[in-house]
Amino acid sequence: MEEIIIVIFWVGISFLFVLIASIKQINEYERGVKFQLGKYIGVMNPGWRIVIPIFQTYQKVDIRVKAVDVPDQDAITKDNVSVNVNAVLYYKVDNAESAIIKVEYFDYAVSQLAQTTMRDVVGEVTLDELLTNRDEISQRIQVIVDKASDPWGIKIVSVDLKHIELPENMKRTIAKQAEAEREKRAVIIKAEGEVIAADNMAKAASILGGANGALHLRTLQSINDLSSDQSNTVIFAMPLEILRAFEGLKNNSNNKQ
Repeated sequence: MEEIIIVIFWVGISFLFVLIASIKQINEYERGVKFQLGKYIGVMNPGWRIVIPIFQTYQKVDIRVKAVDVPDQDAITKDNVSVNVNAVLYYKVDNAESAIIKVEYFDYAVSQLAQTTMRDVVGEVTLDELLTNRDEISQRIQVIVDKASDPWGIKIVSVDLKHIELPENMKRTIAKQAEAEREKRAVIIKAEGEVIAADNMAKAASILGGANGALHLRTLQSINDLSSDQSNTVIFAMPLEILRAFEGLKNNSNNKQ
């Protein structure tokens, strides 16, 4: 009788030990892919779950958004310019079953896919498009990677180009181009100012020419303004009206003779 009690006791202890060892905790941000004798039987949701040792196994999958630093990639643009590009990719596991069963090391696979896709997309655009349309190019990379990784149960949240490194000679060329563009704008602005000034001077000359003695009064006003500074040397310009008056008197005297 005592032997039976001892056996039952040890059986109970063993069962309790197996039960405790079978309890697995799945956190809220995780999912558990469960296998029985090597065959997939379901996905375990958050909480305590039973996994029978030896007969059953499981793998945890983190479903939070992850950031993948896409390393520097040497690429050649459509107009044959060598550039060095890197980016950051954000993704999450949308289907834990596919992420474990259909691809080995899905995080590594996503990183490699992003690298090759980024080189391909950069090779399809010119340097100007790459520098000015970074958001559009990032969106194209996201769409391509998301479509390719969809069978793996991966959802690409976003892709952002971080840095575009140009060769030193190309940097100098772009700097010269920017300087020339600034000089061009400066010349245009100066020319527009001269056109406006000339237009205003033409209007002023028209007004002064239409009134008798207006030009003479303007000349006297200018002389008065200059006389306030004793260091200035004033050269008085004879108004054209006076010269024309003398010319008219000369013509009259010649007619009388």
